Amino acid sequence: MKFTPTILSFSIFAALSNSIWAHEAEPQQLETIQLHATTQNTAGAVLTLGENQLKQSATTIGEVLANQPGIQSSGFGAGASRPVVRGQDAVRAKVLSNAGDSMDVSSLSPDHVITVDPQLAEKVELIRGPASLLYSAGSTGGVMNVIDQRIPSKMPERGYEGQIGVRYNTGNDERLAHAGVTVGLGEHVALRVEGVTREANNYIAPNYVVTEDHGDHVHYNKNRRVTDSFSESDNFNVGLSWIGDRGFAGVAYAKRKDKYGLPGHSHEYESCHTHGLTLYCAPHDDDHDHGHSHDHGHSHDHDHGHSHDDDHEHGGPWIDMVSERYDFRSELNDPFAGFKKLKFQAGYTDYYHNELEGDALSTRFESKAYDGRVELQHHSIAGWDGSLGAQYSQQKLDLSGEEAIMAPAKTQKYSVFALEQKQIDQVKLELSGRFDHQKIDIDNSQQKNYDGNAYSLAAATHWEFMPNYNLSLTASHQQRLPLAQELYSDGKHFATNTYEKGTEDLKKEKSNQIELGFNYDNDRLHYDVNVYHQWFDDYIYAETLDRYKDFRLIKYTQDNAKFYGLEGQVNYQITPMYNIGLFGDYVRGKIDAENAPRVPAGRLGTKIKANFDDHWSGSAEFYRVFKQDKISAYEHETAGYNMLNLGVAYTGQYKALDQYRVFLNANNLLDSDVYQHASFLSQIPQMGRNFMMGVDFKF
Repeated sequence: MKFTPTILSFSIFAALSNSIWAHEAEPQQLETIQLHATTQNTAGAVLTLGENQLKQSATTIGEVLANQPGIQSSGFGAGASRPVVRGQDAVRAKVLSNAGDSMDVSSLSPDHVITVDPQLAEKVELIRGPASLLYSAGSTGGVMNVIDQRIPSKMPERGYEGQIGVRYNTGNDERLAHAGVTVGLGEHVALRVEGVTREANNYIAPNYVVTEDHGDHVHYNKNRRVTDSFSESDNFNVGLSWIGDRGFAGVAYAKRKDKYGLPGHSHEYESCHTHGLTLYCAPHDDDHDHGHSHDHGHSHDHDHGHSHDDDHEHGGPWIDMVSERYDFRSELNDPFAGFKKLKFQAGYTDYYHNELEGDALSTRFESKAYDGRVELQHHSIAGWDGSLGAQYSQQKLDLSGEEAIMAPAKTQKYSVFALEQKQIDQVKLELSGRFDHQKIDIDNSQQKNYDGNAYSLAAATHWEFMPNYNLSLTASHQQRLPLAQELYSDGKHFATNTYEKGTEDLKKEKSNQIELGFNYDNDRLHYDVNVYHQWFDDYIYAETLDRYKDFRLIKYTQDNAKFYGLEGQVNYQITPMYNIGLFGDYVRGKIDAENAPRVPAGRLGTKIKANFDDHWSGSAEFYRVFKQDKISAYEHETAGYNMLNLGVAYTGQYKALDQYRVFLNANNLLDSDVYQHASFLSQIPQMGRNFMMGVDFKF
């Protein structure tokens, strides 16, 4: 597909260009900051990334958050990645869309894209502590809420507001364009139209070697680009709201289409099968790995006859995904006596993706999902302020084709939740609870349906024992109910090079957590340190039972586990122009006294930010990711690496209220060999040295 700006980008800009450029705004203070601050931070948000940061970052939510303390990425090529928070991913580090479920199939496998788009987001928040139980139980790493503007919540001040931008990246020839506009239709109705289109080739990686096994000899071919790492995406949203003095109500439609490659696949594993808990792969059954590391740093892909350089013909495995989503969202202030706000939202998603080999269909995933939640914020009762609510979700999942690892299943979940907060002198108290009831109906007479309940509680104290000093203590007991694939899987999954087996009699997972945080913040100095420990009973994980080269037999099982670690950062404003900081994180995971799989290595780094004047800003970041040699059985060690990133931006005005921003980022300037230990593709290198440049306009 040749890259051209979308019809959406042109139509938005053309429809408004006359009024935008002809409009003579009265001189006044810059108000376009309201574009990134239309909503207050959510309760419990410990990290917020704003719109400018998101526009200059990666296109997947995992890579967007990957450089934040305590967060790394489980990358899968360039098309899909999940955030790994304190060593946890998927349902234990859940990604939300405007506080609701993302309603995709990303939790089934790391090669499935998370359908929320950070390039169209207003901000991304990481929510931890008691407030996280408003949205999910068992998310021990926290929940990430991606907030966008697809349903307008306020009228644009000038009758319209919007943004448009383009960017290019040299590492994968990424060409991206985004556009969005909110238009007032009368006094109370606002229309939002937005979209993003992206196309990227296979990315360039240093020292990338493809191993070809020809039986009696092996070829090692050095390739410039990583095979099957291309990605394409088109996302279109339209929303309409009625907005009044007491709140708003609106609807939205979103359609997203993605095509992206799946690196690391090999046809030789198609002969693999199991007998009991043993893996057999003809014709080399005597070559089982049995836990020994080999060929670290090399890809085991075969050359399937398509380009390894500048194009991305569909010669290898790839995913063709389409998602259509319908949303309703409403907020009402002072809805009735005793309550100050009512929030209601409901959504339906019709999703499918095809996994293809060249042009041949291999496997199809279909999902139809509903999600709805209502939340009430009450007035103070004896000094306690808080929220209570209920949530319902349902997902019908149907897999067909050669990698249909489970029968069709319907999962229903009913939840109630509450959060209360109270300030007593210098101490803030938080209490929360959540109850979940889950039913799973499996369309297989040989397997039994699932029915279970889960109870979760959390508490926190925040003590400002001196001005600017805060000491916090958080504790929780959370219970997580098993997913359908953890119960019922039985089949080969070539994207992750695994044969997956579920366990029907899995119990609910129970965790106890404690976290101690220390924070200081004044005009020049800010630092915070968090130390945490998590104990799990019946921790659900995919245990590797056998391995042939890069193909593994995994079985979902349970055991006692513990994860502990720390993360922190310190920033000092050394002059009005320069701010310098240090940051680092470390997590250790053990399952039944053995190392947990895919736990990321520790990091330590420094960052300098500069505001040279009212227009120019810059940043320089250097960090070290250490070697990960605390590995589980059948896992490879991952080498450490150094990362150096630079950035510069210029912000200017072309009218009294309109602004533009030009930026240039230089990433991985040292051209380091980067391997992500948290990824199922830890043997596939990440992108090498690359430069991203772009321009954004706000009006």
